[in-house]
Amino acid sequence: MLGTPSAEKEWIQDRLRIRQYATRDEMGRAAAEEAAAALRSKLAMQDHVRIVFAAAPSQNEFLHYLGEAEGIDWKRVTAFHMDEYIGLDPAAPQRFGIFLGTRLFIRVHPGRVHLIDGSADPAKECERYASLLREAPIDIVCLGIGENGHLAFNDPPVADFEDPEMVKIVRLDTKCRQQQVHDGCFARLKDVPEHALTLTIPALLSAKQLFCVVPGASKQHAVREALEGPVSTACPASVLRTHQDCRLYLDRDSSPGG
Repeated sequence: MLGTPSAEKEWIQDRLRIRQYATRDEMGRAAAEEAAAALRSKLAMQDHVRIVFAAAPSQNEFLHYLGEAEGIDWKRVTAFHMDEYIGLDPAAPQRFGIFLGTRLFIRVHPGRVHLIDGSADPAKECERYASLLREAPIDIVCLGIGENGHLAFNDPPVADFEDPEMVKIVRLDTKCRQQQVHDGCFARLKDVPEHALTLTIPALLSAKQLFCVVPGASKQHAVREALEGPVSTACPASVLRTHQDCRLYLDRDSSPGG
C-alpha cells in the first residue's frame, strides 16, 4: 500500500479527532493505513486483537486498502460485525456477513470470524452474539455514520447512550431503510427489511479505538449535526465526541465545510 495521504484539514471537536481528505479514495486509504498501524501495534503487545467492522458501501475504499496492508498477523485477529438484517435469505448479497466476507475476510482470513445470524431466533441470537462480545474486551471498531446520524442500526428513535444491552432487536427508521436504496443495496424501499439486530451504542463505545469513515455528500448533514449539534440521541453519531480515542475521516463532500 502507498504511503498515508495528507489531510487537507484537521481539527478536534471535544475529544473527536477529524481529518478531511481531498477525495474518497484518499480518505479510505488514510483510514486503512491508520487502522492497520493500530492492528500491528496491538498485535505486538497482546496475543489476539478483537475488531468490529461496519458493512456498507461507504466502507469500500477503507476495506480495500485494509486488505492490502502488510505486516498484520490476521490469524491472531477475531472479527465481528455490528449489525444484520432479520429474515433475509441466508445467501442474499445484502447480508452484511456476506458483504464483509467478499470484501475483506476472504482476502485476509482472520483467525476467527463471528457473524450475526439474521435467520436465527432474534432474541436467542442477541444473547449468543452478546456472549461472544463479552468474552474479552473489544480493541477496535471500524464504523461509519448513517444519513440519519445512526451508528450501526441505532437510529434516532431507538438509540440509547445508556443501553443495558450489548445486542438488541430494532425496528429500522424509514430514513435508514431509504439509505439502503440510495446505496444501491436494494431496488425499492419495500424490499428493505424492517427489522435488524445491532450492537448497541455502549457496545460500540466500549472499544479502545474507533475509526469512523464517512464519505459522500449524502452524509454531510449528519456529519454537521454530529460535530456541531448537541450530544444527543437525535443524532446518535454525536456521541463519538465523548470517546477517548475516536478518529473521524471525511472527504470534501461529507465535510461540514464541503
